[in-house]
Amino acid sequence: MTPAPAGARAGEPGGNGEGRAGAGAGNGRHRGAWGSGPIAGQGRIAHAWRAARRTAPPGHLDAAGCNVPSDRVLDAVVTHLRLERERGGYRAVPGLGAPRSALAALADAGPADVAFLESGTAAMAALLGGWRLTGRRAGRAPRVGFPRTEYGSTLMLLRRLAARYGWEPAVLPVDGDGRMALEDLEAGLAAGLDLVIVSHIASHRGTVQPAREIGELCRAAGVPYVLDVCQSLGHVDVRGAGATAYVGTSRKWLAGPRGAGFLIVPGLTPAMDAAAPALGGHLWDEAAPEGVAPLPGAARYESAEAAIGARIGLGTAVLEHHALGPAAVYEHLAALGRTARHVLDGAGGWRVAEPLDEPSALVTLRPPPGDTAERAAARAGTASLLVSVVPTARAPLDLREPVLRVSPPPGTPAETLQALARVLVSS
Repeated sequence: MTPAPAGARAGEPGGNGEGRAGAGAGNGRHRGAWGSGPIAGQGRIAHAWRAARRTAPPGHLDAAGCNVPSDRVLDAVVTHLRLERERGGYRAVPGLGAPRSALAALADAGPADVAFLESGTAAMAALLGGWRLTGRRAGRAPRVGFPRTEYGSTLMLLRRLAARYGWEPAVLPVDGDGRMALEDLEAGLAAGLDLVIVSHIASHRGTVQPAREIGELCRAAGVPYVLDVCQSLGHVDVRGAGATAYVGTSRKWLAGPRGAGFLIVPGLTPAMDAAAPALGGHLWDEAAPEGVAPLPGAARYESAEAAIGARIGLGTAVLEHHALGPAAVYEHLAALGRTARHVLDGAGGWRVAEPLDEPSALVTLRPPPGDTAERAAARAGTASLLVSVVPTARAPLDLREPVLRVSPPPGTPAETLQALARVLVSS
């Protein structure tokens, strides 16, 4: 396990101006929804996040599962539903130009590159399901590379596409922290990979993949690159990754509502289309090979019939993220992650799975002998703390047992983390 940064003590965020968290599991008391404490009580991001939410679940430590939307996001969704009732659903459809531009800016893309869908899983299926992928090597089926840490739903989808279209899966090596080995990726690209798919941050492990370096290698080899940003957009900086396409969701670190996801496709090619054509994203065209032609840009992937209120809520959340200042949010969350790892690592024999100084706020813990993630989560619930259990199905090539996932949203007080540490000790 990687040691803490030089000069940093357990429980110190590391000097980003958000305040000291305090050390050890025995200090402080958990105080309901947001509580009070150094991280929650100091720092512009912490104050702004809390002020934007009149209420939150007690002890909420599950931003990686489903974050807490702001009052403005809630109001935007409810207001739109009222408009649909008062005016009729189709007459109430708003323009989404500003949200598209704001979302695209987080990935160095343009508004025409953005498509709204129902979830990150739906977005990945739409992207890959209609991709006419061909092998770069004559006589060989397309080879799709991914790390063993890849998300379970994506692995299911790739297995289906392999059976249907003959794609060949290739598991790419990672190190002990689950981080991709760039030398092995470079060798795989040289050996004939035709597509690379990577989760920037996995669902079950808070390690941040070197997205920019992966993108540079893929571009140099002329290989398309899909970056799953469900756990990273709004959490860490995605700009500069240079991916062909980005797949993401609303409800996690962007703190939008459930039921909304997105594709950002700055590297669209003629071989890329939705799995199934529909009138919202395609036109009749007898000159086209199938008599149907996609609309320009990412619109070809977007379903016209959808929960429009959820898309409006996502747009509102993205605009709020920009207003807070993305760089400051990322710095605050990295500090929270460091604090959480120092407070929780070793409590009751539980061990943090990623390096203590990993710049993410997604923290995973492996159980000691005699305890389980399920039992710890149940004890946490009894103490009014909300955490997640990640089952092995989420990462079947990497996880050998379920892990406990702790993902504090901005403004989480040290007392909440210390309360969880006491729960871990009390097995």
